[in-house]
Amino acid sequence: MGMIRRTFLIGGAAVIGGGIFAIKYADGSARSAAAALTNGKDGHNFATWLRIGEDDKITLYSPHADIGQGSNTGLAQMLAEELDADWAKMEVVSAPAESAFANVPLGRGFLGEMSGYPAIAAGLPESLASMLTRSLNLQITGGSSALRFTGQRGLRVVGAATRLALVDTAAKRLGVPATELTTADSKVTHAKSSRSLRYGELAAEAAERSLSSTPALKQAKDFRYIGKSPPRFDIPAKVNGTAQYGMDFSLPGMRVATVMAAPVRGGKLVSVDPAPAMAIAGVEKVIKLDGAVVVVAKGYWQAMKGLRALSPKFSDGGNGAISTDTIFADQANLRVANKPDSTAGDGDVNAVFTAKDAKLVDADYRLPFLHHAMMEPFALTAHHKDGKLDVWGGMQDPLASKMGAATASGLAADKVTFHPMLIGGSFGRRLPMYTEIVDQVARVAMQVPYPVKLIWSREEEVAQGAYRPQSSAKIRGALGKDGKITAWQNDFAQPEDGLKEVPFFYDLPAVSRRHFKQVSNQTVGAWRSVNATQHGFWTESFMDELAHAAGVDPFEFRKRHLKPGSRHLAVLEEVAKRSGWGTPLPAGTGRGIAMVESFNSIAAHVIEATVKEDGTPKVIKVTAVVDCGTVVHPRNAEAQVMGGIVMGLSTAIGEAITLDKGAVQQSNFSDYPVLKLADAPMVDVHFINSGHDMGGLGEPGLPPAAPALANALFAATGKRVRQLPILAQAKA
Repeated sequence: MGMIRRTFLIGGAAVIGGGIFAIKYADGSARSAAAALTNGKDGHNFATWLRIGEDDKITLYSPHADIGQGSNTGLAQMLAEELDADWAKMEVVSAPAESAFANVPLGRGFLGEMSGYPAIAAGLPESLASMLTRSLNLQITGGSSALRFTGQRGLRVVGAATRLALVDTAAKRLGVPATELTTADSKVTHAKSSRSLRYGELAAEAAERSLSSTPALKQAKDFRYIGKSPPRFDIPAKVNGTAQYGMDFSLPGMRVATVMAAPVRGGKLVSVDPAPAMAIAGVEKVIKLDGAVVVVAKGYWQAMKGLRALSPKFSDGGNGAISTDTIFADQANLRVANKPDSTAGDGDVNAVFTAKDAKLVDADYRLPFLHHAMMEPFALTAHHKDGKLDVWGGMQDPLASKMGAATASGLAADKVTFHPMLIGGSFGRRLPMYTEIVDQVARVAMQVPYPVKLIWSREEEVAQGAYRPQSSAKIRGALGKDGKITAWQNDFAQPEDGLKEVPFFYDLPAVSRRHFKQVSNQTVGAWRSVNATQHGFWTESFMDELAHAAGVDPFEFRKRHLKPGSRHLAVLEEVAKRSGWGTPLPAGTGRGIAMVESFNSIAAHVIEATVKEDGTPKVIKVTAVVDCGTVVHPRNAEAQVMGGIVMGLSTAIGEAITLDKGAVQQSNFSDYPVLKLADAPMVDVHFINSGHDMGGLGEPGLPPAAPALANALFAATGKRVRQLPILAQAKA
């Protein structure tokens, strides 16, 4: 998300340079362009993403990618709720990857969240926010943003405004006051005269009206669709096999390519002899890129066989001495140098730490690089013909992918079309700013006369990831005579701080959070819940360490440091009640608790765990309570939290990317183990509908999992986990 923050600053400068006239023109032309791209002879567009057909079919052009998270159904619920639509007539399709469909509500939300000034971001004129977002080509699926930004701030508003336009049109036709009309199931009804008009009958005229930017939205008590769990739109095609992912896509005459990049990030391709590959039946071309070599063949296995026959020579870019150990050493040295790059907190921690009666507790935590481990490796297809480039595949930002392909190919943006497809897993990996495949497939397509699908092998995908950063933290806390925390200092090292993304919510008299920026040769990118996993692990682990030092139950200890009446306290108390905190457990089994706020949602887990005979952990049960403000689709929300928990446990127990001589040591699931079904725990998820501003759900369920497990293992064994993954410590 740091890249997005920098991009907003650059985009803001572009807007200022363009002037107010450019802003108004961009907004108006974007609406016209969106209508031209989606409008049919029997349908009419409202705003950017909504089309109402004369047959009453309602089409939502979703700016979000389908990664299996089910958010498109939730978005349709939010639109249908305010529109008073007939759910049976709703459909969702992917919005074109064009600037007219850049996600303005998401851009406004991200700007407020990452700048730390949400009120200012919310107050931006719509035309200014529109031009800024479109100048950034922002069509991202990520940051747990679909429902809380696109849905809440975009589609609910569009739905409500469109409903008003339909009502006003009906009032004019029927010759009655608009206040006498009601709406339901895509009809406007005048009860006094028993007359009604279908939305399809009104659409053409209503679409000519200006839509309100501030329509009144429904109260929760009036919800008809929000809070229900209708069948997801995406499931039938995935069950019957008609759903197409990037790996499935094919064109007549298509060839398949695969790639090998420099093993050491930052290295370049020095030389390669194509002859051994060209001697293999089916291989048609060997293409040299700046830091990689590509083999094109009639099929994937011929391409892979050809690639394996090559002996390319790569430089190491001066990074050959980097290892997991040197990175941790660099981070420790930065803390010793005591020159933080950013800070947060209030109060004088040093005065507390140097007091004679201070009871000090210290701990060091270490976390590894983590891979996204998506099920579908990269697979993009591209075809350059007649001066135009078409690209097909699943990416988390189709519009930015289109622009990246334009840059790589040297073509103008209007000569490039990106066709969004379903995504077989991602967790942040398919954001185009963190991957090379868009650039690679565009460059390859420009050198061959036929369509070409570029597939990354699993080994390439693991070794060339955009990982969650390796990080470390040194934390010191002080306890007063009453057993409460009097000071807290966290000195942590990693590429970006995440201080604005992950709030510190405990109520303490003195807090210092200091970030020491450390970078290596590895590409680090958005990983599910981004910085909340690191901050969540060391913060919630250290809270347990302080509770133990104070001789206080971990749940009670946290309660003492939360403000009465706060959302955090409500979540903590609810998870303790739901989990049976304090009730007896079998010998050798422990409970651990952890709570993390991220993406405007609060999640708390209680984990019951034990240790197996071989010394490895066994998670028995996870109880989760989440306050995300409002739950749109309860069953899908539960699935998102469950998925986050399993992924969080998997990374805590066994996952790690390690470096030696600058290169990644892992290559496949054989040495990058993900949690298996047999080891998955029972999970019990509950929600608090607090009515607070809507938060995300795709990511907040993950961060509490690792610290809750570590705390449970301490309760079971008396051994404290300060470094992940746990299996590596068990084998040490």
